[in-house]
Amino acid sequence: MGEHKAPRHLLVQARGDGCPLFTSTAGFHSVAPDDFTIGLSVGDPALGLPEGLAHGLVSWNAAPPPEGPDAKAALRKHVKTGLGLAQSVARHLGPEWVVRYWDARHGSAKFVCWGCSRLHWTLESHGTPPHPLHMTIMAEYHWAPFRAEGFGDFLPDAPVAALDLPGDLVDDLYTWALDFDAAMNRYVAERDEERNDAERLALERRGEELTHRVACVLKPGRTVTYAGVA
Repeated sequence: MGEHKAPRHLLVQARGDGCPLFTSTAGFHSVAPDDFTIGLSVGDPALGLPEGLAHGLVSWNAAPPPEGPDAKAALRKHVKTGLGLAQSVARHLGPEWVVRYWDARHGSAKFVCWGCSRLHWTLESHGTPPHPLHMTIMAEYHWAPFRAEGFGDFLPDAPVAALDLPGDLVDDLYTWALDFDAAMNRYVAERDEERNDAERLALERRGEELTHRVACVLKPGRTVTYAGVA
């Protein structure tokens, strides 16, 4: 997603027929659920939902909580299941969509953060953007490997980033940053220019590979650039 392109809006609401996903042309001025009148199929290519998540949404929508003596408990369970599905949808779609969830128990709609999955009454309550979108990877002595405007430097598994990177990639980024620090310490102690040049070249290449791996797993709408070694 380019920075000029506004995100699309999605409401997750069980209405008992069709599909529980709806969009609106009103954008940020949408008032759920009245403005969300355009139904979206769980198989819509624009969403690209995983098969398991799509099936879960359809099943949840088709099974409203029963009435009777256990109605309140059933409604709580139904709402909790729907929330989990809405959080999964938001995480999958990332910053290119703004996801709201309609809580039938309380009769309210809240924004679902695509990064931390928390619910908010307004987008502004979580910051704009809530997590860094355009990042740089760089090795610098005693600095974390990621940079982003307004966020400074941060680690690959920092909650503020909500990168959701695979564990092995997180470990490799940590190791790369620590290896750069170790190489700098050796150079200061030994002043071996030839060894330092070789180590920096190897670290430079590892950083390029790591940046490529990060780019391959980032959510749509997020970018990463490699800035080399300091």
